[in-house]
Amino acid sequence: MPTKSTKAAKSKGLNKKQLSHLEKRLLEERLQASDGDLSSYSFHMADQGTDAMEREKAFLFASQEGRYLWHVNEALRRLYSAPERFGRCEQCGEEIGFDRLDALPHARLCIKCKAKEEDGKRR
Repeated sequence: MPTKSTKAAKSKGLNKKQLSHLEKRLLEERLQASDGDLSSYSFHMADQGTDAMEREKAFLFASQEGRYLWHVNEALRRLYSAPERFGRCEQCGEEIGFDRLDALPHARLCIKCKAKEEDGKRR
């Protein structure tokens, strides 16, 4: 019976066109994640309360956006440092489907392993 490592060695992985597409998707994701509102504070007294509330909301979302941006940057590092291994599950070594990577280009786990991880977090 073939082991996971021999299975992984037999499969082709992602081709150059797919890797290029995923690189573009990751760069787009990074741009969108870092795009913020750079407008200055309001000088109108009636708008100051609204501005303060908007700043507070932005602060609360900043940590979530920062984590997302970190994941995107890590995926780009994996893509650049080892393109032949990009798109492989970090748990089992199986290929992550191109459709999954197209939808979530920073995915590092296949669907099965991600489901196990999520199930473990719920317990």
